[in-house]
Amino acid sequence: MAEARGLRGLRNPAVIAAFGGWNDAGEAASGVIDHLVDHYKADLEFAIDPEDFYDFQVNRPTSRLVDGIRTIEWPTTEVLVAHLPERDLVLIGGPEPNFHWQDYVSRLLSMLRSVQPEVVVLLGALLTDAPHSRPVPVSGTASSQGLADELGLELSDYEGPTGIVGVLSYECDRAGFPVVSLWASVPHYVAEPPNPKATLALLVRLEDVLNLPLDPGDLATESAQWVEQVDELVADDPDIANYVSALEERRDEATPAPSGDVIAAEFERYLRRRDRRRG
Repeated sequence: MAEARGLRGLRNPAVIAAFGGWNDAGEAASGVIDHLVDHYKADLEFAIDPEDFYDFQVNRPTSRLVDGIRTIEWPTTEVLVAHLPERDLVLIGGPEPNFHWQDYVSRLLSMLRSVQPEVVVLLGALLTDAPHSRPVPVSGTASSQGLADELGLELSDYEGPTGIVGVLSYECDRAGFPVVSLWASVPHYVAEPPNPKATLALLVRLEDVLNLPLDPGDLATESAQWVEQVDELVADDPDIANYVSALEERRDEATPAPSGDVIAAEFERYLRRRDRRRG
């Protein structure tokens, strides 16, 4: 993996990463990377050689015809840069590797040391019993108490099996990079990708973390269409309809309206982030 010159001298760089597979229910997290790459015409800086990291019987190469010429696209991790008016975003996307995770993360850390990001934001999505008809829950954690307080997040207390997102978060924190992890909850009864509603929810939370407007493009329209399609599928199955109704009732009971103190604290965090950017 050759070091890319385009990763040096970036403006207030932030790194955003998502990986397909175990960490990416409904392809909601990788959908954010795809959206940002497409919408902001991100430039490809380099791709990690996949030979040492992927099992091609699990993540198979794809045969495509491009202008009548057949090509083979190999599964790999790409690093791209999107130049927004306010700052530069380094976007990392690809399947979760199958082999040699420590070497894989070491190569990404080498790249991050060239970038020197102000923050690394890792995106994920998991299957839960969240109803599709309610706002998508997005949980967020930060690598330090100060960062958690600033962004209204929590310190992670998770213990258990982890994926490449968890490993990269751990290693980035050890290397001294501020890290935020955002996870969307995807309804397990509609697990098939894509899930534009969960992608949009992650994008909105990413805006808050970066204090940066991000154009949703067609995601709002696609989200509404997705909800309508799921509504139709649920209506055709009385058992599923009853199950979803129970999830909705449980969710509504567990989600009280925010108190004045919560609203005030959120406004104070916004002002601190705004003043930090102006300074």
